[in-house]
Amino acid sequence: MAVEHKHRIPPCKAHDGKEVVRLILRQDHGLPIGQGLLYIEAYLCIRHERHPMARATDMPEAGPDAAPDAGPDAGRVADAPKGNWVDRFAPAATRPYLRLSRADRPIGTWLLLFPCWWAIALAAAQDGGFAPWDAWLALSCALGAFLMRGAGCTWNDLADRDFDAAVARTRSRPLPSGQVTPKQAAIWMVVQALAAALILFSYNWLAVGLGIASLGLVAIYPFAKRFTWWPQVFLGLAFNWGAVLLWAAHSGRVGWAAGLLYASGIAWTLFYDTIYAHQDKEDDALIGVKSTARLFGQATGRWLAGFLVASVVLMAGAVMAALLPAGSPVALLVALLGVWAFGWHMVWQMRRLDTDDAGLCMRIFRSNRDAGLIVALFLAASALV
Repeated sequence: MAVEHKHRIPPCKAHDGKEVVRLILRQDHGLPIGQGLLYIEAYLCIRHERHPMARATDMPEAGPDAAPDAGPDAGRVADAPKGNWVDRFAPAATRPYLRLSRADRPIGTWLLLFPCWWAIALAAAQDGGFAPWDAWLALSCALGAFLMRGAGCTWNDLADRDFDAAVARTRSRPLPSGQVTPKQAAIWMVVQALAAALILFSYNWLAVGLGIASLGLVAIYPFAKRFTWWPQVFLGLAFNWGAVLLWAAHSGRVGWAAGLLYASGIAWTLFYDTIYAHQDKEDDALIGVKSTARLFGQATGRWLAGFLVASVVLMAGAVMAALLPAGSPVALLVALLGVWAFGWHMVWQMRRLDTDDAGLCMRIFRSNRDAGLIVALFLAASALV
C-alpha cells in the first residue's frame, strides 16, 4: 500500500483540520500483496489555545533541536540498555563518539569477537593445546573487535544517516540527532581503524593480508540493504571473517576446518540478524530498506530453522575436520557437546520468538552472546583436555 497526501494540515493551525488521503494498492517492493503495509501519518501538532505543545526534550529521540540536558540520559540512544556504562560514567564530551561506536550496546562486539575465539580454541585443540602466543591472540582480537566494530558502525551510520533519521529506533543515534557532524564521525572512524591496524600488524603476514581484505566487506555492507533482500549475508561475511583471520594468526595456514567454521558463523548471523531486523520491518518497508525479515515475512520460522540446522551441521563439520585427524576422542567429544548446546540455545530462542514483538526480538537477539560464549568455552575446554 502507499499513501498519497492530497491535502495536508497547515502547521499548527488553531482550528481542527482533516487530512485527506487516497490509498493506492501497489506492489513495487516485490513482496506479496498480503505483506503490504499501510501507513497514515498522525497529526501530532497539539494545540491549547494559541500555543502549540512543545516536544519533550528529555526523550532520547528528541534530536538536535532539543534543549540541552546535562544529565546522564542526555543524548541517550533509544535502543541502548538503560544505565549502560557510557551514559553513567563516560565524560560528557566522549559520549557521542562512544555511542557512535555502539560502546553503549556491546552485543555487536561480542558477536564479532566469538568467531575469533572459536578459531583460536579449535586450532589450538587441533595442535594439541594452547601456546603462549594464543594469550596475545585472544586479548588482541578482543581489543580489535571493539575497535573494528566501532569503526564499522561509524561507517554504517555515515552511510545510513538519512535512513536512520526516518526510523523510530535509530533516529536518536549521534549522526541523525546532531550530536556529531559527518566530518567528526569520519575522523573518529579513521582513528579507530588505525588503532585496530596496529594490532593487526602484530600478526603473521597471512593474517595481515586477510585483515586488509576484510575491509572490502565492511565497506559494502551498509549499501547491501539498498540492492538485495539478503543484506544479512554481507553482514555474516564481514562479522565472521575473524574465524579465518585468527585461524591463520594461530596456525599460519587456513584449511577446511577454518572454512567450515566461517560458514557456520555466517549461518548463525543470518539467524540472529533476521530476528534483529524484525524490529524495524515496518519502518524499513516505508523507506524502502530491504532485509531478510521483510523477505521471509510469516515464513521466518521455517527459514530460521534452516539457518539453525546449517550452523550446527557446519560447526560440527569444522570440529570433526580439525579433531578427527588429531586422534583425541575426548577433545572431539567435548567440542561436539559445545556444538550440541549451541544448537539447543538457538532452539530455545525460536520457541520464545514473536516476530511482531520488537522488544522481545531485541532481547532474543542479545541472548546470542550466550550462544556464542557456549561454543567458545567448550572449544577452549577441548584444547585443554
